[in-house]
Amino acid sequence: MQGMPMTEPVYDVELTTSAPEAADALRVAVAESLEHRLSAMEHVKAALAADPEFVMGLAMRAAMMLQIGSAQVHPKIAETLDKAKAGAKGVTCREQMHLAALEHWLAGNLTRAGDVWQEIIDDCPHDILALRLHHNASFWTGDRDRLRSAPMQVIEKIGEDAPASAFVMGMCAFGLEESGDYQRAESFGRRAVERNSDDLWALHAVAHVLEMQCRYGEGCELLDRPFGTWSDRNPFKDHLWWHSALFWLESGDTARVLELYDREVRVDESGFYLDVQNAASLLKRLELVGVGVGERWEELADLAQSRTGDHVMPFTDAHFMLALTGAGRIDAARGYVSSLRDFAREESNQVAGVTRDINVPLCEGLLACAEGRYGEAADALYDIRDDLSPMGASHAQRDIFRQVLIDAAMRAGQTDRARALLEERKAQRPGSAWAKERLQELAS
Repeated sequence: MQGMPMTEPVYDVELTTSAPEAADALRVAVAESLEHRLSAMEHVKAALAADPEFVMGLAMRAAMMLQIGSAQVHPKIAETLDKAKAGAKGVTCREQMHLAALEHWLAGNLTRAGDVWQEIIDDCPHDILALRLHHNASFWTGDRDRLRSAPMQVIEKIGEDAPASAFVMGMCAFGLEESGDYQRAESFGRRAVERNSDDLWALHAVAHVLEMQCRYGEGCELLDRPFGTWSDRNPFKDHLWWHSALFWLESGDTARVLELYDREVRVDESGFYLDVQNAASLLKRLELVGVGVGERWEELADLAQSRTGDHVMPFTDAHFMLALTGAGRIDAARGYVSSLRDFAREESNQVAGVTRDINVPLCEGLLACAEGRYGEAADALYDIRDDLSPMGASHAQRDIFRQVLIDAAMRAGQTDRARALLEERKAQRPGSAWAKERLQELAS
């Protein structure tokens, strides 16, 4: 097991446990989770070995399982939270609030979970775990205001010299980028990376700035690493490879993009949700510029079919639809849409509501594209084009659905609509080679 307790822990808050070594192990686990290290869970296990009733150790275990993004692990999460609640009477109010937030998350209500974490950081700005989980909730609910405001409030309170401040600055950077404040975002992000080059989230925030400003050459340079770099990190590292692939794609080097896909982006046997998003999005982007991807859709489609009915993250569901339609599995895609419609009928579940309002029409549009009904697809996708934020993820990630809309409009002969969308894109991203090439196609 890697790592040792730090002399200045980034998680410098009171922890209720009878075993000091349990608290030390959890502090390391939090720090390593902020750096997306695979070893973080080993430290959680060490904390619980030292104190099996450690409430925050159990809370951390539940939080890490929730980040798997699949209902298949929900029974284990519920069991873990039940055990934590059984011993919660003797812990602090802040620790009890962590459990309440996790219960909201498990029930499919991330906004409510975020409300609780906001209360925690308002009272205890040094609770970096609460801030990171709040940041995650804001990201997956598409709440860019909270994504920006919470870390900005915390950095003002704790100052830039606090042990956790570099991580907070990385979160500030991403929140500012998603809010369109690219100059300040880049400043925060680069300072965070200078302070801690192991903070992949901060590096990721800088990559987002370069992507949104069409600074593709700088992006290629920023993420220029040997294959295998970050092998000690969790699947978030693959998202950085995805960003690298986007830079090379816009630069026109599709051979490099395919190599990145095969060596770093491709989904492994775990089928982790972020890997699915990365892989499906990248394959679709390649196809939209006329690059054949061979049989690469098949393993993603197999995974999508095995997850039909496992609706936890709307953004992942949309990428499973990309996989099924990309592989030409129309019957399976129809079944997936039917499953989404069934799930959308659930009440008191934020995810079901997003599925009903956004994901069902989006996936119906993707199915229409696959069936060659491009006019219907363009109409369906056009109607929701500016309403995708509640699905979560970033502007850069959601952009694939804007590209699919433009492609459908062009194929349907909706020239005026396609041109207007491309001109809008060109204004927002003046250096977009993709928009320039599509406009040239319309003019020819």
